[in-house]
Amino acid sequence: MPIPIDGVRVGHWTDEHARTGCTVVELPEGTVASYECRGGAPAARELTLLEPDKSVTTIDALLLTGGSAFGLAAADGVMRRMEETGRGVPTPAGPVPIVSALGLFDLAVGDATVRPGPEQGYAAAASVSTDAPLTGQLGAGTGAYTSHWRGPDGARPGGLSAAERRMGDVVVWALVAVNAYGDIDLGDAPVSTEAVARLQEPFGFGGADGGGTDGGGTDGAAAVAAGDRTHTTIGVVVTNARLDKVGCHIVAQGAHDGLARSLTPPHTRFDGDAFVAAATGVIPAHVDVVRLLALAAVTDAIRAAAEGATGGD
Repeated sequence: MPIPIDGVRVGHWTDEHARTGCTVVELPEGTVASYECRGGAPAARELTLLEPDKSVTTIDALLLTGGSAFGLAAADGVMRRMEETGRGVPTPAGPVPIVSALGLFDLAVGDATVRPGPEQGYAAAASVSTDAPLTGQLGAGTGAYTSHWRGPDGARPGGLSAAERRMGDVVVWALVAVNAYGDIDLGDAPVSTEAVARLQEPFGFGGADGGGTDGGGTDGAAAVAAGDRTHTTIGVVVTNARLDKVGCHIVAQGAHDGLARSLTPPHTRFDGDAFVAAATGVIPAHVDVVRLLALAAVTDAIRAAAEGATGGD
């Protein structure tokens, strides 16, 4: 699938043996962005400056990375590459590139000692193109899986997936790295409560009816903290619409609505689910139109990951 937004380019670094990687989304100059994070265990860098009340209004690139919080170091390499190309906010000392980063947990597969770092981020940024592959276990999605609640033997391949939606001249494109505690929900079956019931067990709450005793709650919480923050679905939605940062924040909310339609359960305390929404400012559009398109594009992308992922352990 070609990238449908002019000026957007994507590049990857992938280590298939270590089961990790990173993906850079380079955005055209003047792109406005904001974000929304709803998961309970995020790994992120340079998101605060994307809040609507902050003075920096534009973004140069977004990094999606494996390696959990370790992988955020890859943003240093992306910044170095952006600086070489003259991108960034003007300052008396030269341009300072704005590179936000979102990380997912893939340390439990492959080689946990290998994580994307500055050199890997630089390599991904240097390889950006308009025709990079966008689907499967590559880049940030190399070590991504879904259905983690089913245990190591029940997890299913996730990975990168992309989709677009249009309404007239307005285009929204979503790129998602799907690495979820929950299952991909194709919308054709009743919602299962089994995954939610499993959330209660480590805390001594008993079954899905909330019964049981308080005993074991502390030990259960420690077990979850040690072993269950191993997920997170992250992504970007890019539109050619003309939006300010408040509008982009609203569109990022719509992206999470799409995630909630296509993953069950969404936004658990053990996922770090986050989306950046970016607007290149070409086409006038109502923000609610763009938000609806973002919802649909993210839903499509995540559901497509059920069929598009390849590889695995």
